[in-house]
Formats: sequence, structure tokens, C-alpha cells
Amino acid sequence: MLDGLRQFIAEIVAPHAGDRSFGESDYRLAATALLVHVISLDGQPTPAEQRKLHSLIESHFGLDRGTADRLIADATQVEGEAVDLYHFTSVIMRSLDEQGRKRIVQMMWELVYADGQVTEFEDNVVWRASDLLGIAQRDRIDLKHAVADRIGGQVKDGAISG
Repeated sequence: MLDGLRQFIAEIVAPHAGDRSFGESDYRLAATALLVHVISLDGQPTPAEQRKLHSLIESHFGLDRGTADRLIADATQVEGEAVDLYHFTSVIMRSLDEQGRKRIVQMMWELVYADGQVTEFEDNVVWRASDLLGIAQRDRIDLKHAVADRIGGQVKDGAISG
């Protein structure tokens, strides 16, 4: 009975959620929604950001192109409906250990750097998400520098924090 009531309320709140290929409790959907949020911060995602997102999703989650496209479409929809990052980070916290969560933060940095510029908005979102994911500040900064070093320092960093 309680499950029926939950389903009824879910249909009222998000009637198209049943059309999604990936469920609300799937950490891949939550992680991809965070990544979509990152590339959407400064307006329309660039082709470089879109390519990087697809590459990360396919390689990290072991998905083929079509499945990755469905995941990104579902994530774009739930990200657009979200009011904060907590919903996504709480799913990830329940699903992944610290190493898995660090990998999500690393993926976020890779997307931030994909367009060649780091804005303070992007830096702030990664900081907030990292905090909600239980990633220490030192680890977040180390991940940022590791990604920046790997791409050869070809990035303009407009962010204030380290």
C-alpha cells in the first residue's frame, strides 16, 4: 500500500520519470547529472565538453554509445528538475566507496577543464559536490592539479580557490 502511494506521488511530481532508462537510485544517473550540471554552468555545453562527457561516461561506466546517450538524456532531464546537488550526492554516497567518489570528482574536473577555462562557478560547484561526497579539501585540490597537469597547463584558471 505504501509503495503504491509512493508511486502515485512520484507520477504526480514527475510523470515522465517512468520513461527513463536509468532509475533514480542508480548512482550512474546521479553522477552523470552532476557532470551535466558542471558543463551547463557557463551556458550551452561546448562540443569539446560534450565529447568529453560522452568519453567519460562510456569509459568509466563501460557503456556503449547508445546506452551512454540514454544515460546522458536521462541525467539532463533529472538535472533540470533538481533544486540542489544533495539528491545526486546522497545517491552516490550510498553507492560508492571513497575511491569511487574521488573518481566522480576527478571526472568533474576533467569536464571543467574540457573547454580550456575554469570559472569560479565551476570551481565552486566541484567544491560543493566534493564536500557533499565526503572528499577532503586536500584530495579535491590534488585531483584538480592532477587533471590540470595531465592536460599540460593549457587552461586559463579564473577560479579563486586552489
